[in-house]
Amino acid sequence: MEKNFLVSASPHITHKDTIPRIMYSVVISLIPAIAGSVYFFGVRAVWILLFAILSAVATEALIQFLMKKPITVKDGSAIVTGILLGFNVPAAVPWWIPVIGSAFAIAVGKIPFGGLGYNPMNPALLGRAFLLASWPTRMTIFKTEPTGGTLSGIDAAAINEYGLDSITSATPLNVFKTQKGIISDWNELVKSGLEDPILQEKAAQANNAITQLYDSSSNLLWGNVGGVIGETSAALLLIGAVYLIYKRYIGLRIPLSYMGTVALLSWIFGGTEGFFSGDPIFHILAGGLILGAFYMATDMVTSPVTSKGRYYFGIGCGIFTVLIRLVGGYPEGVSYSILLMNLAVPLLDRYTKPKTFGVKKK
Repeated sequence: MEKNFLVSASPHITHKDTIPRIMYSVVISLIPAIAGSVYFFGVRAVWILLFAILSAVATEALIQFLMKKPITVKDGSAIVTGILLGFNVPAAVPWWIPVIGSAFAIAVGKIPFGGLGYNPMNPALLGRAFLLASWPTRMTIFKTEPTGGTLSGIDAAAINEYGLDSITSATPLNVFKTQKGIISDWNELVKSGLEDPILQEKAAQANNAITQLYDSSSNLLWGNVGGVIGETSAALLLIGAVYLIYKRYIGLRIPLSYMGTVALLSWIFGGTEGFFSGDPIFHILAGGLILGAFYMATDMVTSPVTSKGRYYFGIGCGIFTVLIRLVGGYPEGVSYSILLMNLAVPLLDRYTKPKTFGVKKK
């Protein structure tokens, strides 16, 4: 009875991990991809990332100062937002694009909702969506060829052999979408019983282009292809993802369900020879799927907290991604798919909540 007991509110379990520790661990995990972006796209990638980071940090500090609230930029969350925003722009954009994108991400996507922990959507993706809507040409034209590769990922020898000069300024997903459209037009013409020698030749070239795309998996894996500066090397992104999984900062439910859904649906519907003729490896490695699945869809704030909810979240992201890639007018669908599913997180958490122990289900 002489002992003193400490009474406190839950939770009663403490851990050495803090927000700054987690955020700077994410920064560390992105170092291989940052190094890869500099190797493939040159020193310009460094400036883009620096402008994006400085803009995010300065915007957060300025708004919090003006609102007379504690300045929290030391927690590293603004730095992560800046890096991810910088990762999502082409190497050839002017310096003010990442500056505006990061400022928008913080000023509109984060602070108005109460800061870190309260934002309903991923700020970096929201900033990218704003840039894409405001300056679509600058965000979708890729002029910087990666070191040791081509924009399309198809080897230069194959481009010359098959006469594919028309695709030299397009990224892999752009090539796939345009060439698949040509093949679809030719198939419709054949069904109608009409002939068009010019379209027939274009369809033959399109088939060669898609075949070469499917054979360029190694280029997509290592990153010597065109695209935004942080998405091209799947291998370097996976190295960082393994580190975050080891630290238990992210789980595998969302990434695996996301990529698995994309692989399944692209295999069934993504081919040029009918159902079950698509190449799921191409759709997993091309574009921003690896970056989105491991670094953005797994955001602790904007993803579900329940196990089932995370599976449904990943599946939903996968469905929207494939729909946009195959049916929509835009060749990539990762950013918008994650943003759309971010809005569904409260419903997913509500309807996948585990049964409370001791409460009889009605």
